[in-house]
Amino acid sequence: MSGSLRLTDFAEDYRSDRGSVVDEFYVPALSVSNSYDRAVGYFTASVLAVIGEGVEEFVRRGGNMRIVASPYLLPEDVAEIESGYELRAVMERAAIRDMERAIEEPSAARGLGKLGALVAEGRLDIKLAYVTSANRIGMYHEKIGVFRDERDLVAFKGSVNETLSGLIGNFESIEVFRSWDDRDRERALRISRHFDDLWEDRTARLRVMPFTEAAKKLIERSGEMAAGIGEPEDIAYDGAPITVAPEINVGMLTIPPELQVREYQKRAVGNWFAKQGRGILRMATGTGKTLTALSAGAQVAKILHKAGEPLLTVVVAPYQHLVDQWAKDVEWFGVSPILAYESTASWFGSASHLFDAMALDASHGGVIITTNKTFGDVAFQKILSRYRGRLLLIADEAHNLGARHVSSKLPESAEFRLGLSATPERWFDDEGTAALTDYFGHVVFEMGIGEAIKAGALCRYTYMPVIVELDEEETELYVEITEKIARIFAAQSGSERTDEDTVLGALLRKRSNLLGHARAKLPALKREIEKRGGGWYQLLYCAEGRHPLSYEDGAPEELAQIDLVLDLVGNQLHMPAARYTAETKRPERRQVLQRFADRELQVVASMRCLDEGVDVPAARTAYLLASSTNPRQFIQRRGRVLRQAPGKDVADIVDFIVVPPESVAMRDTTERSMVARELARVTEFAHLAENEAETLDILRPLRVRYGLLDI
Repeated sequence: MSGSLRLTDFAEDYRSDRGSVVDEFYVPALSVSNSYDRAVGYFTASVLAVIGEGVEEFVRRGGNMRIVASPYLLPEDVAEIESGYELRAVMERAAIRDMERAIEEPSAARGLGKLGALVAEGRLDIKLAYVTSANRIGMYHEKIGVFRDERDLVAFKGSVNETLSGLIGNFESIEVFRSWDDRDRERALRISRHFDDLWEDRTARLRVMPFTEAAKKLIERSGEMAAGIGEPEDIAYDGAPITVAPEINVGMLTIPPELQVREYQKRAVGNWFAKQGRGILRMATGTGKTLTALSAGAQVAKILHKAGEPLLTVVVAPYQHLVDQWAKDVEWFGVSPILAYESTASWFGSASHLFDAMALDASHGGVIITTNKTFGDVAFQKILSRYRGRLLLIADEAHNLGARHVSSKLPESAEFRLGLSATPERWFDDEGTAALTDYFGHVVFEMGIGEAIKAGALCRYTYMPVIVELDEEETELYVEITEKIARIFAAQSGSERTDEDTVLGALLRKRSNLLGHARAKLPALKREIEKRGGGWYQLLYCAEGRHPLSYEDGAPEELAQIDLVLDLVGNQLHMPAARYTAETKRPERRQVLQRFADRELQVVASMRCLDEGVDVPAARTAYLLASSTNPRQFIQRRGRVLRQAPGKDVADIVDFIVVPPESVAMRDTTERSMVARELARVTEFAHLAENEAETLDILRPLRVRYGLLDI
C-alpha cells in the first residue's frame, strides 16, 4: 500500500545531530497523512515555508488539520487580563499579533496562504490553550503531535516548537511512536487520547477556546499576498528561506537592518565610546534617545562577543509605561527582555535563569528593564549583586536617579554607563546633579530642540503666552511661601537639597502648585480654546491635586483643576475629552491615546503623566496650565507636542503666565523675582518659535513694568 504511514520508514527518534527533523520526519509524515493534530507551545506560520512540499501534498489529499497553541502574552496583555478585560479578546489579539509578525516575511506569507483552501473548506481548525490555576493565567507549553492515515497513526512528542527556530534553529529531538508497532502502540494511543481531551476542553487546569474565525481574515490576506510574491526558490532544509538570527546572537542586542540611524545619533554613540563607554546624552525629547542608546548597546555587545564575553544590559526608567515602551524597541533589536516591576515573583526567577545561562555560555547577553522604584528595592539590588560579568547600565530620564535614595544604589560594577535626559541638571539640587555626573560622566553629546527642528527630527511650533493674574488671596499666600523659601536659602547658603522629604522641596512644590492653580486660568483657557475653533489633537496639562488654599484652615474645598477643566471642555464646550493621570490604569491609558489619535477624542487632560517618555505624536496643540518654572518640566511638555506625525507641520503651544495683580502691593523683590521666573520660561519657548517677534511684543509691557528688559 503506497503512500501510507505504515510503509514510511520512520526512526524511533530524531535528533539535530543526526540529520534534519524537518526533511526526514515532518515532510514525509505530512505527505502521506489524512489528518494532522498538533498541540504546541507556540505556532507560527513560518514553519509552513520549511515543510511546504508536505503541506501541498496534505492539502491535495484532502487532509484535516487541528492546531492547539498558546500565544505569547506580553506584560501588557497580562495586565489587561488582570484588570478585567475579556480574556478571549486579549488572547485572540496576542495570537493575531504573532501571526502578523510571521507573515512580514514573504516565505511565511506563502506558507500561511497555502492553508487558505483548508480554512475555506472547513478542514483546518485552530484553538488557543491557556493554563488556569489560582486565578492566574499561564502559557501552555506541551509539545505533542499525531499524524493519521486511513489505517494507522504516528504520534510524537519532544522539544520542537511549531516555529522556524524550533524546527531548524535549535538543537532539538523528538520521540516517535507507531500504532502498528507492539512496543509503541500504547504510548501512541495515549498521546492521541491526550490530544482529543485537550481539543474537547476536558484537560484539568487547561482551557481551550476557538480561534479559526479570528484567524480567517489573516489567512485569506496571506493567500492574496502569496499570489503576488511569485514562486519560491528551492528550499534548502539545512538553511532557511526566512531570516533567523544566528544562534550565536542569542541575547545580543543587534541593530535592525531596516533602522536608519541618523547622523547625529551616530555622532552621539561615537562620542560616548570616545569616553570609554561613559557619559550622558542630552538630547531633546523626540530625537530618538532610546534608539541611540540601544544602538550603543548593540555596538558594545558586538565588541564583547568577538572577545567571547556576554553583556548584560540593565535599563532603568521612571515609570511602568516607559518600561513597556522600551520593551518594544528592545525586541526590535532582537532580544526578549525581562521586565522587572510589580511582583518580584514575576521576574526574579527569569533574571536568575538569565544569569545562569550567561555563565554557562548558553546565552550571549540579556536585557532587564526595570522601574526606578524596583531598581532601588532590596530584591533587585540583591540579584544584581550576584552578577559578575560585563554590565551596561542605561538610565532613561537620568535626572531622576540623582535623588539621594536612588543614586546610592547605582552599581559600581557597571563598566559601561549611559545616561539619557533632555535636562540632566536637577533643579535647585547641585548635589544631586553632581552625583549624576560623578557616576555616569559628563554630557558627551548635546542636541537641543532648535537643532532637532533644523534636522527635521521635530516639527516647528508657534508659541502664545497668555498673561493671567493671581487674585488677592493667592497673592498673599505666594508672598508667605516665598519668604519662607528665602529664609532657608539664606541659612543654607543655597545648598539645601530639594528632594521630596526636605522642607525646601515641599515649599517649592507648594509655590509651583499655587501658580499652576491660579483661578484666573480657567476663563482664560475657555477663551483660547474657542479661538481655535475646538480643533482636534489638543493636550491640556493641568496642575496636580487641588488648589493650595483648599488645604488652609476653614477654607472651602475646591475641585481639582483637572475636574474643572474636563467640566469646561466636556460639558460647556461639548468636546469629547478624557483624563490621563497616574490613577488611570495602563490599559485604559493606551485606549485614551489610541482614541485621541483616531479622532474620537478632541482633548486629553493630563496631570504630569504625559511629561516623560510618552509618545503622543498626533498632538497639535498644548495648553500649559501647570506653570512650572522647573526647566525639565516645561521642556518635556514642549517636546510632547513637537513630535513628527503625518500631516503635522506646525504645533501650537499656549502657555499661561501668572503675574501679581497691579492692584495688590507686594514686596518689590518678591514681585519682581516672581515675574522674572515666569519670563525665563517664556523666553526659552519664544526663542525657537515661528512667531518669536509677536511673542516678545506681547510680553514687552510686562518687562517694562518690572524692569526686566534684560531677560
